[in-house]
Amino acid sequence: MDAPRVYEFRVEGHLADRWSEWFEGLAICNDLNGDSILTGLLTDQAALFGVLTRIHDLNLILISVHRIDSN
Repeated sequence: MDAPRVYEFRVEGHLADRWSEWFEGLAICNDLNGDSILTGLLTDQAALFGVLTRIHDLNLILISVHRIDSN
């Protein structure tokens, strides 16, 4: 990754806002269907893999990952 990019992660289950800092400052939005959507700017590949590792460490079920293009 050359430049910081915005990513959206969807995981199964609701997360409290207090987890935002632990997830690199990503915003957490709890969807009505029971999923959580984590969205925010990640500086590089290491930050991306860090978030994926934390999702794994919490034993969350990852539904999707999307890079949000700014163009």
